[in-house]
Amino acid sequence: MHKVLSAGVVLGLVIAAALPQSALAWPEKTVRIIVPWAPGGSTDILARILGIELSRRLKQNFIVENRAGAGSIVGLQFAAQQPGDGYTFMMTSTGYGFLINKANVDLVNSFTSVSMIGVADSALVVNPHLPVNSVKELVTLARKRPGELLYSSSGIGGFPHMNTELFMLMAGIKMIHVPFKGGGPAIVDTVAGNTQLQIGSLPTVLNHVRAKRLKAIAVGGPTRNPALPELPTISESGVPGYESQIWFGMFAPKSLPQPLITAMYNAINEALVNPEIIKRFDEQGTAPQKMTTAQFAKYMESEQEKWAKVIRVANIKGE
Repeated sequence: MHKVLSAGVVLGLVIAAALPQSALAWPEKTVRIIVPWAPGGSTDILARILGIELSRRLKQNFIVENRAGAGSIVGLQFAAQQPGDGYTFMMTSTGYGFLINKANVDLVNSFTSVSMIGVADSALVVNPHLPVNSVKELVTLARKRPGELLYSSSGIGGFPHMNTELFMLMAGIKMIHVPFKGGGPAIVDTVAGNTQLQIGSLPTVLNHVRAKRLKAIAVGGPTRNPALPELPTISESGVPGYESQIWFGMFAPKSLPQPLITAMYNAINEALVNPEIIKRFDEQGTAPQKMTTAQFAKYMESEQEKWAKVIRVANIKGE
Protein backbone atom coordinates (compact mmCIF):
# COMPACT_ATOMS: atom_id res chain seq x y z
CA MET A 1 0.00 0.00 0.00
CA HIS A 2 1.31 3.45 -0.95
CA LYS A 3 1.58 6.02 1.83
CA VAL A 4 0.18 9.50 1.30
CA LEU A 5 2.87 12.12 1.70
CA SER A 6 2.09 15.14 3.90
CA ALA A 7 2.32 18.64 2.48
CA GLY A 8 5.41 19.28 4.62
CA VAL A 9 7.23 16.22 3.29
CA VAL A 10 6.33 17.14 -0.30
CA LEU A 11 7.62 20.69 0.24
CA GLY A 12 10.85 19.33 1.70
CA LEU A 13 11.36 17.07 -1.31
CA VAL A 14 10.72 19.97 -3.68
CA ILE A 15 13.31 22.14 -1.89
CA ALA A 16 15.83 19.31 -1.86
CA ALA A 17 15.33 18.70 -5.57
CA ALA A 18 15.75 22.39 -6.35
CA LEU A 19 19.08 22.67 -4.53
CA PRO A 20 22.39 21.42 -5.88
CA GLN A 21 23.48 18.24 -4.14
CA SER A 22 26.48 19.99 -2.59
CA ALA A 23 24.21 22.45 -0.77
CA LEU A 24 22.56 19.65 1.18
CA ALA A 25 25.86 18.84 2.90
CA TRP A 26 26.94 22.47 3.25
CA PRO A 27 29.68 23.41 3.66
CA GLU A 28 31.84 21.00 1.69
CA LYS A 29 34.67 23.45 0.98
CA THR A 30 36.11 26.76 2.17
CA VAL A 31 33.62 29.58 2.71
CA ARG A 32 34.69 33.18 2.03
CA ILE A 33 33.54 36.08 4.16
CA ILE A 34 34.09 39.27 2.17
CA VAL A 35 34.85 42.32 4.31
CA PRO A 36 34.59 45.53 2.24
CA TRP A 37 37.02 47.35 4.54
CA ALA A 38 40.78 47.19 5.06
CA PRO A 39 42.41 44.87 7.63
CA GLY A 40 42.61 46.14 11.20
CA GLY A 41 39.20 47.81 11.42
CA SER A 42 36.36 46.73 13.67
CA THR A 43 34.50 44.71 11.01
CA ASP A 44 37.69 42.86 10.06
CA ILE A 45 38.53 42.06 13.70
CA LEU A 46 35.08 40.68 14.50
CA ALA A 47 34.79 38.79 11.18
CA ARG A 48 38.00 36.94 11.98
CA ILE A 49 36.82 36.06 15.50
CA LEU A 50 33.53 34.76 14.11
CA GLY A 51 35.21 32.99 11.17
CA ILE A 52 37.41 30.94 13.49
CA GLU A 53 34.37 29.85 15.50
CA LEU A 54 32.35 28.95 12.40
CA SER A 55 35.32 26.92 11.11
CA ARG A 56 35.42 25.01 14.38
CA ARG A 57 31.70 24.34 14.45
CA LEU A 58 31.14 23.46 10.80
CA LYS A 59 34.44 21.63 10.16
CA GLN A 60 35.34 23.76 7.14
CA ASN A 61 37.52 26.84 6.76
CA PHE A 62 35.78 30.22 6.91
CA ILE A 63 38.28 32.78 5.64
CA VAL A 64 38.09 36.57 5.64
CA GLU A 65 38.87 38.31 2.35
CA ASN A 66 39.32 42.09 2.51
CA ARG A 67 38.21 44.05 -0.56
CA ALA A 68 38.44 47.68 0.46
CA GLY A 69 37.91 50.84 -1.53
CA ALA A 70 35.48 53.66 -2.35
CA GLY A 71 33.82 53.64 1.07
CA SER A 72 33.06 49.88 0.87
CA ILE A 73 31.60 50.07 -2.66
CA VAL A 74 34.38 47.93 -4.17
CA GLY A 75 33.68 45.09 -1.76
CA LEU A 76 29.90 45.41 -2.00
CA GLN A 77 29.94 45.25 -5.78
CA PHE A 78 32.21 42.22 -5.74
CA ALA A 79 30.13 40.35 -3.13
CA ALA A 80 26.83 41.13 -4.88
CA GLN A 81 28.13 39.55 -8.10
CA GLN A 82 29.12 36.23 -6.51
CA PRO A 83 27.04 33.07 -7.04
CA GLY A 84 24.47 32.25 -4.39
CA ASP A 85 25.98 28.85 -3.62
CA GLY A 86 26.67 29.28 0.08
CA TYR A 87 30.43 29.77 -0.33
CA THR A 88 30.59 33.55 -0.40
CA PHE A 89 29.07 35.81 2.25
CA MET A 90 29.79 39.40 3.22
CA MET A 91 30.19 40.87 6.67
CA THR A 92 29.99 44.63 6.92
CA SER A 93 28.99 47.38 9.29
CA THR A 94 27.40 50.81 9.41
CA GLY A 95 28.53 52.58 6.25
CA TYR A 96 26.66 54.28 3.42
CA GLY A 97 29.19 55.38 0.85
CA PHE A 98 26.98 53.86 -1.83
CA LEU A 99 24.24 56.39 -1.00
CA ILE A 100 26.64 59.30 -1.27
CA ASN A 101 28.26 58.16 -4.51
CA LYS A 102 25.02 56.87 -6.08
CA ALA A 103 26.45 53.39 -6.61
CA ASN A 104 24.37 50.70 -8.31
CA VAL A 105 24.56 48.50 -5.22
CA ASP A 106 23.15 48.85 -1.71
CA LEU A 107 22.58 46.67 1.32
CA VAL A 108 18.78 46.57 1.07
CA ASN A 109 18.25 45.92 -2.63
CA SER A 110 21.43 44.09 -3.63
CA PHE A 111 21.76 41.56 -0.80
CA THR A 112 19.87 39.19 1.43
CA SER A 113 20.21 40.23 5.07
CA VAL A 114 21.22 37.00 6.82
CA SER A 115 21.97 37.88 10.44
CA MET A 116 22.76 40.70 12.78
CA ILE A 117 26.11 40.00 14.47
CA GLY A 118 26.49 42.66 17.13
CA VAL A 119 26.52 46.32 18.08
CA ALA A 120 29.23 48.55 19.53
CA ASP A 121 29.54 52.08 20.73
CA SER A 122 31.45 54.77 18.94
CA ALA A 123 34.17 56.67 20.77
CA LEU A 124 35.47 60.17 20.21
CA VAL A 125 39.26 59.91 20.29
CA VAL A 126 41.93 62.54 19.71
CA ASN A 127 45.66 62.53 19.22
CA PRO A 128 47.22 63.05 22.69
CA HIS A 129 48.89 66.25 21.50
CA LEU A 130 45.56 67.93 20.71
CA PRO A 131 44.90 70.27 23.69
CA VAL A 132 41.37 69.10 24.51
CA ASN A 133 40.04 66.84 27.26
CA SER A 134 36.29 67.05 26.74
CA VAL A 135 33.65 67.43 24.07
CA LYS A 136 33.04 71.04 25.10
CA GLU A 137 36.73 71.87 24.72
CA LEU A 138 36.82 70.22 21.28
CA VAL A 139 33.76 72.15 20.11
CA THR A 140 35.28 75.41 21.42
CA LEU A 141 38.56 74.72 19.63
CA ALA A 142 36.79 73.80 16.38
CA ARG A 143 34.83 77.07 16.51
CA LYS A 144 38.05 79.05 17.03
CA ARG A 145 39.73 77.20 14.15
CA PRO A 146 36.92 76.52 11.64
CA GLY A 147 37.97 74.16 8.86
CA GLU A 148 41.41 73.52 10.36
CA LEU A 149 40.97 70.35 12.42
CA LEU A 150 41.33 67.12 10.42
CA TYR A 151 39.37 63.98 11.21
CA SER A 152 40.10 60.55 9.75
CA SER A 153 37.60 57.95 8.58
CA SER A 154 37.42 54.47 7.07
CA GLY A 155 36.17 55.99 3.82
CA ILE A 156 33.43 58.15 2.36
CA GLY A 157 30.16 57.01 3.92
CA GLY A 158 31.92 54.81 6.48
CA PHE A 159 30.93 54.76 10.14
CA PRO A 160 33.49 57.36 11.36
CA HIS A 161 32.57 59.68 8.47
CA MET A 162 28.84 59.48 9.12
CA ASN A 163 29.35 59.80 12.89
CA THR A 164 31.44 62.92 12.55
CA GLU A 165 29.16 64.55 10.00
CA LEU A 166 26.27 64.04 12.42
CA PHE A 167 28.41 65.40 15.26
CA MET A 168 29.39 68.52 13.28
CA LEU A 169 25.80 69.08 12.21
CA MET A 170 24.53 68.93 15.81
CA ALA A 171 27.45 70.89 17.32
CA GLY A 172 27.47 73.59 14.64
CA ILE A 173 31.15 73.18 13.75
CA LYS A 174 33.20 72.44 10.63
CA MET A 175 36.19 70.08 10.39
CA ILE A 176 37.95 68.57 7.37
CA HIS A 177 37.36 64.96 6.36
CA VAL A 178 40.38 62.77 5.48
CA PRO A 179 39.09 59.40 4.16
CA PHE A 180 41.09 56.16 4.05
CA LYS A 181 40.35 52.66 2.72
CA GLY A 182 39.47 51.23 6.12
CA GLY A 183 39.30 51.83 9.85
CA GLY A 184 42.78 50.41 10.49
CA PRO A 185 44.72 52.82 8.25
CA ALA A 186 42.53 55.72 9.38
CA ILE A 187 43.18 55.24 13.07
CA VAL A 188 46.93 54.74 12.47
CA ASP A 189 46.97 58.17 10.81
CA THR A 190 45.36 59.76 13.87
CA VAL A 191 47.83 57.97 16.15
CA ALA A 192 50.63 59.43 14.01
CA GLY A 193 49.18 62.92 14.40
CA ASN A 194 48.58 63.60 10.72
CA THR A 195 44.88 63.87 11.57
CA GLN A 196 43.72 65.10 14.94
CA LEU A 197 40.67 63.01 15.78
CA GLN A 198 38.11 60.40 14.88
CA ILE A 199 34.70 59.26 16.07
CA GLY A 200 35.37 55.60 15.37
CA SER A 201 33.99 52.29 16.49
CA LEU A 202 35.07 51.18 19.95
CA PRO A 203 36.58 47.89 18.64
CA THR A 204 38.87 49.86 16.31
CA VAL A 205 40.11 52.43 18.84
CA LEU A 206 40.06 50.56 22.15
CA ASN A 207 43.55 49.03 22.09
CA HIS A 208 45.05 52.38 21.08
CA VAL A 209 43.25 54.08 23.97
CA ARG A 210 44.42 51.45 26.46
CA ALA A 211 47.99 51.86 25.18
CA LYS A 212 47.64 55.67 25.51
CA ARG A 213 48.38 56.17 21.83
CA LEU A 214 45.01 57.95 21.62
CA LYS A 215 43.01 59.92 24.16
CA ALA A 216 39.32 59.06 24.44
CA ILE A 217 37.08 61.89 25.60
CA ALA A 218 33.55 60.50 25.16
CA VAL A 219 31.50 57.58 23.86
CA GLY A 220 28.69 57.90 21.33
CA GLY A 221 26.13 55.45 22.70
CA PRO A 222 23.05 56.28 24.79
CA THR A 223 24.80 55.28 28.06
CA ARG A 224 28.35 55.00 29.36
CA ASN A 225 30.22 51.93 28.17
CA PRO A 226 31.57 49.26 30.57
CA ALA A 227 34.82 49.07 28.58
CA LEU A 228 35.54 52.76 29.38
CA PRO A 229 33.24 53.48 32.33
CA GLU A 230 34.93 56.74 33.26
CA LEU A 231 34.00 58.37 29.95
CA PRO A 232 30.80 60.41 29.59
CA THR A 233 28.60 60.13 26.54
CA ILE A 234 28.85 62.76 23.82
CA SER A 235 25.24 63.64 24.54
CA GLU A 236 25.80 64.38 28.23
CA SER A 237 29.05 66.26 27.68
CA GLY A 238 28.27 68.92 25.14
CA VAL A 239 26.09 67.75 22.24
CA PRO A 240 22.66 66.87 23.68
CA GLY A 241 20.75 64.18 21.79
CA TYR A 242 23.78 62.83 19.91
CA GLU A 243 23.75 59.04 19.64
CA SER A 244 25.56 56.69 17.30
CA GLN A 245 26.37 53.01 17.58
CA ILE A 246 27.81 50.72 14.94
CA TRP A 247 26.08 47.51 13.85
CA PHE A 248 27.77 44.48 12.29
CA GLY A 249 25.87 42.11 10.03
CA MET A 250 26.19 39.16 7.67
CA PHE A 251 24.82 39.37 4.13
CA ALA A 252 24.55 37.05 1.12
CA PRO A 253 24.00 37.40 -2.62
CA LYS A 254 20.31 37.80 -3.47
CA SER A 255 20.26 34.41 -5.21
CA LEU A 256 21.15 32.37 -2.09
CA PRO A 257 18.41 29.73 -1.47
CA GLN A 258 16.46 29.99 1.79
CA PRO A 259 17.75 26.67 3.26
CA LEU A 260 21.32 28.00 3.02
CA ILE A 261 20.32 31.34 4.52
CA THR A 262 18.78 29.45 7.43
CA ALA A 263 21.85 27.22 7.81
CA MET A 264 24.20 30.21 8.01
CA TYR A 265 21.84 32.11 10.31
CA ASN A 266 21.67 29.16 12.71
CA ALA A 267 25.44 28.64 12.67
CA ILE A 268 26.09 32.32 13.44
CA ASN A 269 23.60 32.52 16.28
CA GLU A 270 24.84 29.29 17.84
CA ALA A 271 28.35 30.76 17.73
CA LEU A 272 27.25 34.02 19.33
CA VAL A 273 26.02 32.31 22.52
CA ASN A 274 29.40 30.63 23.07
CA PRO A 275 30.82 32.22 26.28
CA GLU A 276 34.28 32.43 24.68
CA ILE A 277 32.91 34.38 21.70
CA ILE A 278 30.93 36.64 24.02
CA LYS A 279 34.17 37.29 25.94
CA ARG A 280 36.16 37.97 22.74
CA PHE A 281 33.47 40.37 21.50
CA ASP A 282 33.32 42.07 24.91
CA GLU A 283 37.09 42.64 24.78
CA GLN A 284 36.41 44.53 21.55
CA GLY A 285 33.64 46.61 23.13
CA THR A 286 30.97 44.76 21.15
CA ALA A 287 27.81 42.99 22.30
CA PRO A 288 26.40 40.09 20.23
CA GLN A 289 22.94 40.97 18.98
CA LYS A 290 20.29 38.52 17.84
CA MET A 291 17.52 39.32 15.35
CA THR A 292 15.54 37.08 13.07
CA THR A 293 16.42 37.39 9.40
CA ALA A 294 13.15 39.26 8.83
CA GLN A 295 13.85 41.66 11.73
CA PHE A 296 17.36 42.30 10.46
CA ALA A 297 16.03 43.10 6.97
CA LYS A 298 13.57 45.65 8.40
CA TYR A 299 16.31 47.13 10.58
CA MET A 300 18.50 47.59 7.51
CA GLU A 301 15.70 49.44 5.74
CA SER A 302 15.31 51.84 8.70
CA GLU A 303 19.09 52.38 8.99
CA GLN A 304 19.46 53.15 5.31
CA GLU A 305 16.60 55.65 5.53
CA LYS A 306 18.07 57.29 8.67
CA TRP A 307 21.51 57.89 7.18
CA ALA A 308 20.14 58.94 3.80
CA LYS A 309 18.42 61.77 5.69
CA VAL A 310 21.69 62.78 7.39
CA ILE A 311 23.40 62.80 3.98
CA ARG A 312 20.70 65.12 2.60
CA VAL A 313 20.57 67.49 5.57
CA ALA A 314 24.38 67.72 5.93
CA ASN A 315 24.74 67.98 2.12
CA ILE A 316 27.46 65.30 2.12
CA LYS A 317 29.09 64.89 -1.26
CA GLY A 318 31.35 62.25 -2.77
CA GLU A 319 34.99 63.15 -3.34
